[in-house]
Amino acid sequence: LAMASQTVITVQPQFSAAQQPGEWQTGLLDCCSSCGVCLCGMFCFPCLACQVAGDMNECCLCGTTVAMRTLYRTRYNIPGSILGDFCSIWWCGPCALCQLKRDINRRREMGIF
Repeated sequence: LAMASQTVITVQPQFSAAQQPGEWQTGLLDCCSSCGVCLCGMFCFPCLACQVAGDMNECCLCGTTVAMRTLYRTRYNIPGSILGDFCSIWWCGPCALCQLKRDINRRREMGIF
């Protein structure tokens, strides 16, 4: 048998689209844009944390963690750092959680969550 010269493909072709930088839909201290979320965050913080975790298909105890905020930020290509996420949650936990929930709600309304 004679072997014909063939090109062997060793790497799959890939498509790479540059993802545009995202941004938060509301600011960290923008509580007036959704009073319901703000009131829930202030008076029933554990309930809001469970809602956020549920929205992201995570354990209820994870809603207020740095990892949750970092995961969300990287998923939507929002600029920032783990240190920034830590500082937001450490010094203004209710505001950070409310911002995350408002962002989820807005993205859900736009059909991109």
